[in-house]
Amino acid sequence: MALTLEIVTPEARVYSDTIDTVVIPTTQGEIGILPGHIPLLTRVESGELRVTKGGVESLLAVGNGFAQIEGDTVSVLAERAITEDKIDEAAVEAALKRAEDDIKNAPKDFDPSELEKLQEAVRYAGVQLALKRRKR
Repeated sequence: MALTLEIVTPEARVYSDTIDTVVIPTTQGEIGILPGHIPLLTRVESGELRVTKGGVESLLAVGNGFAQIEGDTVSVLAERAITEDKIDEAAVEAALKRAEDDIKNAPKDFDPSELEKLQEAVRYAGVQLALKRRKR
């Protein structure tokens, strides 16, 4: 048996394939999904999503969102997602620096929801850099 995994963001379908297993970062910790998993709806947290297919592990960075497991179909709807090979380290470092500077220079009356968005950008950038630098 196999799983069908689809990862979608507001901009695009980032991943769609038949796989063996997937490990998803959730607000309650990582969960591993195998064929025959019980139905589940859970919140996804920014982190590393690991896909195994044919004994080969692939890594993706995902942002906040939701995952639904129904039968042998896993659907991840995330604010952001990117495969490891598409991460541009220099661009991510620049985005991280901008977000950190914006947080540091935020006025005292800064909108809390905007601050939360900046903090999420910092977390997501950190995940991308960790993925990209892992194999060095």
